[in-house]
Formats: sequence, structure tokens, C-alpha cells
Amino acid sequence: MRTTIVKAAVILFASTAAIIGCDNSDNSAATQQQKTPLDSAAKVRRGEYLVTVGVCDDCHSPKTMGPKGPEIDPERRLSGYPSQRPLPKFDTVMANKGITQFNEDFTAYAGPWGVSFSANLTGDATGAGSWPLQKFIYAIRNGKFKGDANGRDLLPPMPWFNYKLMTDEDLASIHAYLKTLKPVENVPPAPKKFSEL
Repeated sequence: MRTTIVKAAVILFASTAAIIGCDNSDNSAATQQQKTPLDSAAKVRRGEYLVTVGVCDDCHSPKTMGPKGPEIDPERRLSGYPSQRPLPKFDTVMANKGITQFNEDFTAYAGPWGVSFSANLTGDATGAGSWPLQKFIYAIRNGKFKGDANGRDLLPPMPWFNYKLMTDEDLASIHAYLKTLKPVENVPPAPKKFSEL
């Protein structure tokens, strides 16, 4: 009986050590990967991936109508609501009831807050890609336009409250990628109240 207990204890100890060893090696690899800074090319690739899966183009890229509906205009990609475009018309009654509306290419939105316009994200001086990295991170972490603590809030539908959960490295990668985009000079309109339209 005593021999059986000792054998069982040895088997249990060896199994536990093997499991812990596997867990530690996996965690070490993950920790090492997190601690190893990305080189600039890898950072840009990571930023492109995050911009893609974060569906930034859906709201921030002007579109043209194609055979399958709205298609991203590659010349104005991620440049926000075009400043030369007339202001869109929205149904204020629906918006005041809490029904969100979009313009034809999803770069302007109306709801109880009024009307908001997608920002320019390119690396042009008029775009978020030109902001200093710390301002960019502050904007996403705190929902403040241009990363200005005293500035206006980022308005719907910008999901900054989800994006703020990204790591600093993720946000730095997005920022690095935005700097590689074709700079587009464009200053979208400031948010409007319905009375201003």
C-alpha cells in the first residue's frame, strides 16, 4: 500500500511539474514577445493590421459608389469627411428620438448629440497621423480630440472606449502606420448642433 501511495505521489508530482513547465514555457514565450519591441517595419505592419480589423476605413474613408455599393476612395483613404462637401441633411426628429443616421458614405453621423464628422487620420498636418504619439495615445485613452485634455470629447460613433483597451504598443503601431499613408489635406467640419445646419 505504501509503495502504491509513493508511486502515485511521484506520478502526480511529475505530471504537475510537466504541466507547470509547459505553462511557464508558453508564458515565457508570450512575455518575451510582449517585451521585444517591434522594429519599425513590423510596427507599421502591425498598425496596418489593427487599422484593418478595427474597421477604421468604415467611418474615416470617403467612398465612391461602385457596382456593389460604397467603395473606399483610395486617393482620400482615411482622410475623414471631405471639407469641400456640403453639409448633409438629417432627420432631426428621428435623431432626437435616439435613432442614429449616417450620410451616404458613412463619414457623417446624426443622433441626439447633433452631427459629428469623421476626422482625418492621415499624416498630413491636418490629420491625426501628424499628432505627437503621446497626444494620439491620450486621445484614444481618454476620448479627447487631438489628445487635448481641455478639448472636446470624441463623439459617436467613435468607439474610443473599446480602443482604449489596446496596449501602448498597439496604439504606437497604429500611429506609425498612419504616418505611412498618403497625406491628405482635409479639415472636416467641427461637430454641429441641428440648429447650425
